[in-house]
Amino acid sequence: SYQSSGHHIAKLDPLGIGAADLDDTVPDILTLEHYNFTKQDMDQYFQLPKYTYLGGDEKELTLRETVNRLERIYCGSIGTEFMHMHDPAAREYIRKWIEKPGISSMTSEEKRILLARLVRSTRFEEYLAKKWPSEKRFGLEGCEVLIPAMKQIIDIASARGVENFVIGMPHRGRLNVLANVCRKELYKLFNQFNPDMAPEDEGSGDVKYHLGMYHRRINHLTNKEVELSVVANPSHLEAVNPVVCGKVRATQFFDGDEHGQRTMAILLHGDAAYSGQGVVYETMHLSDLPNYTTGGTIHIVVNNQVGFTTDPRFSRSSPYCTDVAKVVNAPIFHVNADDPEAVMHVCNVAANWRTDWGKDVVIDLVCYRRNGHNEADEPSFTQPLMYKRIRETPNVLKIYSNQLLEEGTVNQSDIDSELVQFDSILNDAYKQSLTMTKMKLTDWLDSPWDFFFECDENKVPLLKPTPPTGAPESVLKMIAEKFSADPPIKVHPGINRILKGRKKMNEARMADWALGEALAFGSLLMEGYHVRLSGQDVERGTFSHRHHVLHDQDVDGKTYNALQNLSSSQQKYSVSNSSLSEFGVLGFELGFSQHNPNALVIWEAQFGDFFNTAQPIVDQFISSGQDKWYRQSGLVMLLPHGMEGMGPEHSSARLERFLQMCNDNEDCIYEGVSSDQQLWDCNWQILNVTTPANMFHCLRRQMHTKFRKPLVVFTPKSLLRHPLARSPFDEMSTGTIFKAIIPESGDVTKAKKVLFCSGRVYYDLLEEREAAGLVDEVAITRVEQISPFPHALVHEELARYAPGVQMSWVQEEHKNSGAWAYIKPRLENHLAGDVKLSYCGREAAASAATGNKKLHKREYKNFMTKAFEI
Repeated sequence: SYQSSGHHIAKLDPLGIGAADLDDTVPDILTLEHYNFTKQDMDQYFQLPKYTYLGGDEKELTLRETVNRLERIYCGSIGTEFMHMHDPAAREYIRKWIEKPGISSMTSEEKRILLARLVRSTRFEEYLAKKWPSEKRFGLEGCEVLIPAMKQIIDIASARGVENFVIGMPHRGRLNVLANVCRKELYKLFNQFNPDMAPEDEGSGDVKYHLGMYHRRINHLTNKEVELSVVANPSHLEAVNPVVCGKVRATQFFDGDEHGQRTMAILLHGDAAYSGQGVVYETMHLSDLPNYTTGGTIHIVVNNQVGFTTDPRFSRSSPYCTDVAKVVNAPIFHVNADDPEAVMHVCNVAANWRTDWGKDVVIDLVCYRRNGHNEADEPSFTQPLMYKRIRETPNVLKIYSNQLLEEGTVNQSDIDSELVQFDSILNDAYKQSLTMTKMKLTDWLDSPWDFFFECDENKVPLLKPTPPTGAPESVLKMIAEKFSADPPIKVHPGINRILKGRKKMNEARMADWALGEALAFGSLLMEGYHVRLSGQDVERGTFSHRHHVLHDQDVDGKTYNALQNLSSSQQKYSVSNSSLSEFGVLGFELGFSQHNPNALVIWEAQFGDFFNTAQPIVDQFISSGQDKWYRQSGLVMLLPHGMEGMGPEHSSARLERFLQMCNDNEDCIYEGVSSDQQLWDCNWQILNVTTPANMFHCLRRQMHTKFRKPLVVFTPKSLLRHPLARSPFDEMSTGTIFKAIIPESGDVTKAKKVLFCSGRVYYDLLEEREAAGLVDEVAITRVEQISPFPHALVHEELARYAPGVQMSWVQEEHKNSGAWAYIKPRLENHLAGDVKLSYCGREAAASAATGNKKLHKREYKNFMTKAFEI
């Protein structure tokens, strides 16, 4: 009963005014009356059951002593939830760690270390409050024990062999974690408070409580070197969780850490966010999936017992804010944050659990927030009684100092010495910060790639030209042959037909979309680049075109992947169907891409518009991450896109949203600026390609540029099997490159009209032009790279046409969608004289596409008719 329900009456609230599980009642099963015990039974001896460690070496105890011990263990400052775990061995493990007599005892030296860490945590916040009283800093007051807790976890994990710690956290306490856990130079941190300090390097920067960092240092208790990184994050609470896990997974992959024994994630949460944000659930559900597991994450909830202003009784339906963790059978330790020794004990258990079991664990630090949501906020407007009690409550340093003084573990001079020593460190750092004239965004990188960039003498990365991205014919032929060869398993008859079709293409030296993609992947693997493809149904492909993982028809779980069997010297190819998650999985792949630039990391949406459930990752991380945090990523997003009569939800990948976030200037034609310089300057690349060869080149270009930029490709659906959407090997062989523009290939001297377009609508235009007999009169030019806009190539293309030729932009999307708003000002800047750019496409609409087939065809006919009016 105590093991399953004791946590409900544990003394968890430091303020003593509420119950952490929102229920003040005592469960019947925790009362003696429930079992018909009387006072006379209290001193009677009972034999202890085998499934408890309560007695230590004793085999029986009086009922009174048994109850006393159970209440100390399960109803004191720690409330443990573990009986929901399915594995009996796991429950036994937790039981042993919390029930053995004396297991939570600390030595005098350990207590002094804990006190010193509390001094630093508390004094740091007091110093910032005194120096910058009007600044928002989202201080840790009310949960100062977080710093010793994190350091304890790192100490234990380091002793157990963990070398790398990747931390994700919200803004509360972030500066304290940077300073006292990761040991960020204090003068650089203080410099962030200077309102007149401008950045020395490129980028817009971010507020100080969003910044990340990377640092290597010696752990003084284990004398081992540890690597600590705090991942930069936005104010979108919990959005950083999957990013951290992806970064951990990548670190483990490149280090050959198969079981996650050397790198681990520590995720910090707020109570309201942990129970309220869906990405928490999405991320935790990745924890045991083979291609996403990281060997366990330690979650620490800074449980303020209030949201911004919202009472927990109105912000969650579950008893605890941590109940979401039960879906993955994680043990949960609720602990009173004003009992530092209890906190240290649960940290010991959690760190050992993660190392021994390789699974998630949750520490719920039940605390309070001494100030409002930020230092300028007035919390008494909405929580008057809570804040009256908070004003009467001494901080945890005062509580623990008094405890150690009463024990005789320290004397007042010991405490004063710690305070004076740290005050001196803070003052010296502040004086040093006053000597700084610039701040560097590079000082706050969480994933430095020092080995990757070629730099000048000032360590500024140099722009190097991108080499041709073609591959030797022999390599293309070898990959194509292996990709189409009969596999060593019994496959579905439909797969045999697909393989036969691939063999015919190989003989003709032609590639369709699936083969073009496979040639890109395979050639990069042969060059030593890791390729990782992730998303819903990517192994087969949403449209059944890819078939990278073939399944034996007779043996369950037996598969074959041709691209993983090209050569004994190739790099690993990882292709994995993900959980039905966009936010969590896209964030995970972003994190993976940030650890090492030598990996082509791809997330493919099942349908392009499904990316919108991952919008915070797109907006807050991918599109703006380099500008805010000086952090590059080569992540690729593949978004199936096309108006093919499938209705509002399976048509548009919302190209216009991505183009709206591009950072190039619509009023500038970038004369004399090279394509490499444009790529270097852009925040991401937006492509809508029409040939397998261009798909091949854009993927290879991601690895062959000397820097990394996110790539968003609006990929086709019907073109995957379109007979004209094929490319000869000659367009992918040595010396060939990506074509940002594919000009009209025919004679343009008689052209009266030029249609600029992008994506699959080109093939519709081609068919309609042929049917109308306007091959000579109408030229069609494809813009394959929409952003950064290929100004030089467009200017060159326009020079081919006689003055006065009509110019139109054709798109299948609605006028308020697609590329029109982006293309119009940029293309018009290149049009001379009185030539106007006209629009041919669907009219503006609220819905992405109609769900009515007849209306779809009518819309198509209308804009096609307009396109060929001369």
